[in-house]
Amino acid sequence: MKRYIFSLLFPAFLFAGVLHAQPPFRLHLEPFSIEGFSGIQSFASGQHEQYVLLLGGRTDGLHLRMPFNSFAPAGNNTAIQLILPESGQHWAVSLEGLPAALSEQLQSTNMEFYQDGNYLYLIGGYGYSPMLGDHTTHEKLTAVDVPGLVNAIIQGAPIAPHFRQLIDERMAVTGGYLLKVDDTYYLVGGQRFEGRYNPHDGPSFVQEYTNQIRKFRILDDGQNLSIADYEAITDEVNLHRRDYNVLPQVFPDGQTGMTAFSGVFQHNADLPFLNSVDITPSAYSVNNDFLQYLNHYHCGTAALYDAEENEMHSLFFGGISQFFLDSGGNLVEDTDVPFVTTIGLVSRRSDGSMTERSIGSLPALHGAGSEFILHPETPLSHPGIINLNALADSALIGYLVGGIESTQPNIFFTNTGSESWAQATFFRVYYIPEKTTSYTEVRAPRLLSGLKLSPNPAADAVKLDFELAAALPVAVMVQDSSGRIVYERKLGTLPAGPQVEILSLPELPAGWYTLSVSAGREMLSARFVGE
Repeated sequence: MKRYIFSLLFPAFLFAGVLHAQPPFRLHLEPFSIEGFSGIQSFASGQHEQYVLLLGGRTDGLHLRMPFNSFAPAGNNTAIQLILPESGQHWAVSLEGLPAALSEQLQSTNMEFYQDGNYLYLIGGYGYSPMLGDHTTHEKLTAVDVPGLVNAIIQGAPIAPHFRQLIDERMAVTGGYLLKVDDTYYLVGGQRFEGRYNPHDGPSFVQEYTNQIRKFRILDDGQNLSIADYEAITDEVNLHRRDYNVLPQVFPDGQTGMTAFSGVFQHNADLPFLNSVDITPSAYSVNNDFLQYLNHYHCGTAALYDAEENEMHSLFFGGISQFFLDSGGNLVEDTDVPFVTTIGLVSRRSDGSMTERSIGSLPALHGAGSEFILHPETPLSHPGIINLNALADSALIGYLVGGIESTQPNIFFTNTGSESWAQATFFRVYYIPEKTTSYTEVRAPRLLSGLKLSPNPAADAVKLDFELAAALPVAVMVQDSSGRIVYERKLGTLPAGPQVEILSLPELPAGWYTLSVSAGREMLSARFVGE
């Protein structure tokens, strides 16, 4: 399971930022510790009143490269942890004694999760299975009665009655995201990974990206648990992403949905995505006009909506990124993709345009695999979205919990297990209204532009016109109307300047197609009709 990028295709660049309209707030982070809490990363969480549940994940740092040591069972989180952040209380109850299928999933890493009322739903997750004698992605959906489990832990009562589980291979996903709009759940991206991780693509594993948005309803009356109205939307190019961030959104037209930000890896390159995908109940759309340069791997996130200005703000706390800002405010590309301290903010304006800024830094290299957990009194405009207009004064909006802390930005190639660990420090996150903030917008020269296809409709061939700002490796992919890739071609490294390529496509049946050109870190797409 590649949790770190170790092979990129071009050298570092240096870009300058520009000024733009500013967000109306800043953040203040206050560290604190809880006695008995030793750290956790890539976990699931649930809440009941002031109590926070932490389930699954790992208690070590960045995974090792050697297959026989990577994702070792010794690093599993084998306890359900309960914390009361403001009082500093901490409980931990062992998974021992639970049914094996349940216990194995509850100590897996990168489960998808979502809490709806009293029930926390857990999907998939990756880890070692003693029952199978190998690492696996669990094909399970588990429902957790959060208030019941919290009370059982406090009272020292049995915890097993507060779990229900069903087996469904469609739930065998790790590193994706689970969100809900109205009564429909969206399981976005992720992968199924079977076997032991091997950075050299050895024979120890089988990896399959979902390339999908999986939509369904969870039917749950408190006793019976089932999945209904399942539908899968496939896009083998743009949904080929995992270990990333998906945030709930209010779009400029008032629709609610979600946006998938960044993620890894592109279909034909070991590069993170810089584009994003907007998802609503009616459709999804790929945004190639905005490129996200910061915060590429999964990290703690928060969504804030400003109804008065009709603006959406998405916060990202640290993690791992292909780019970061240096001390002079310049955007630097590091092809080893390091751990970073960046607190990033992506804002969507009322006209739909998007901007990105760094609005602060974490005190150390951490945030990867962390979670931002809302304070229970934080006002919401929509599920999971903070009501910015109700935050008139400085307010504690939540807590940044867990994640990996690293001693150095780049440790993947030399990692022995001592260079990083699961973060044990908590952070109170305060929102502070401030109209005079002056953050630099992150921008960089576009390297790929002007994609045009002709003729359209096309019979046996299609001509591509586009332009490169620098010499870059270029690839072309064609998808049919179901999102499947039906044609691929690598064009090699092309020089800077205008480009003309002729693609012969005599085998394609009549219908609608999407052609995508990827050049290094960027991608452009256009549709055409095949005759």
